[in-house]
Amino acid sequence: MNVAGNNSVTHVVIAEEEQGQRLDNFLIRRCKGVPKSHLYRILRSGEVRVNSKRVDATYRLVEGDNLRIPPIRIAERPQNEVDEAAKQRVDLPIIFEDDAMLVIDKPEGIAVHGGSGVSFGVIEALRRQRPQAKFLELAHRLDRETSGVLLVGKKRLALTALHDMFREHGAGADKRYLVLVKGRWMNTTQHVKLPLFKYLTDSGERRVSVNPEGKASHTVFRLLARWPEMSLLEAQLKTGRTHQIRVHLAHLGFPILGDEKYGDFALNKNLKRDGLKRMALHAWRMVFRHPLTAVPIECIAPLPDGIGSYVSAVNAKAGREFAAENLEQIFGKAL
Repeated sequence: MNVAGNNSVTHVVIAEEEQGQRLDNFLIRRCKGVPKSHLYRILRSGEVRVNSKRVDATYRLVEGDNLRIPPIRIAERPQNEVDEAAKQRVDLPIIFEDDAMLVIDKPEGIAVHGGSGVSFGVIEALRRQRPQAKFLELAHRLDRETSGVLLVGKKRLALTALHDMFREHGAGADKRYLVLVKGRWMNTTQHVKLPLFKYLTDSGERRVSVNPEGKASHTVFRLLARWPEMSLLEAQLKTGRTHQIRVHLAHLGFPILGDEKYGDFALNKNLKRDGLKRMALHAWRMVFRHPLTAVPIECIAPLPDGIGSYVSAVNAKAGREFAAENLEQIFGKAL
C-alpha cells in the first residue's frame, strides 16, 4: 500500500494563537486524514509528549509548550479525490479581514470543512489562500448548500469570543438570511417558535424535525415579496439550531425552493429545468461586535446570481402581489 506522511519525529512549539485548546483537538486539526482512533491510540501509549512528559488527551496547551509528535503514516488519497480537491481550489471572496478574524462570502456547494465524503472545504481553501496564517478555524457553520456570510477566527482568543457571542442566542449577533419558499406567505412578520430534534435515519443521514422533545428554536420571518406561487422572505435567527430555517419553513408548509432534504422534490426537478439549480437560502447580512475590540461590524453578502436571476425571471412572468419598502435595498437592484 502506498503511504504518505511524516516518517520522523516532529517537534512543535505552541504559539500564542494556538494555546488554550485541548491536545487531542490540536492533533485532530493538525493531522488531517489520520483516523481519530489512531491519534487517540498514540496519545494513550505516551508517544505524544508535551515538554518531554506524558499528558492526558484533555490537556490544555500553553504558549511555549514543546509538543513531540511521533512518525505518522497515512494512506495516500486516491487520484480522483485529489483531482476533485484541485477543482475546488478557488479563492474565496473576502468581505472583511484583520489580524484577529476574517469574514468570507461562502459560495454554494462548498462544505465548510473537508471530511464526511468531502475532500476539500472552506478551511482547506483558506489555508491555501492564506498560507501565512497559522490559525484558521470556523466560528460557526453554514450548510454546504447555503451561501453567504461566514466568520473565521485567526486567533484562538478571537475564536473563543466569537463562539461565546453565538451562544448568546441572538443577543450577540444579528444573522439574516434571504430565502425563496413555495407558496403565498401572507404575514408581513411572523415569529416561529418550534422545538427542533436531531436524529439519524436508518441509513445514517442526519435529520432534524419539529418535536416536543427537541431544543427551543426561534426564527423571525419577514415578507419581502410575494408572487402567485412563491415568496421571498428574510429570516432572522434568534437561535442557531441545525437546519433551523429549513425545518421551520417545511413544517409550516412553505418548503425552501431547491431544498433536496426537506423540500418539494417534484417541484425541485422543475425548478432546475427553469433555471434554479441550487437551494434558495443565502446568509446575506450579519451585524456583530468585533471579538477583541467590540467595534460594531456589518457584513453583507449580495444575493448570488444563481438565486437573483431566477427571482428576476419569475418577476417578469408572474404578477407580483406584494413588495416590501426595502425590497430593492435588500435585493440589490430594481425588480
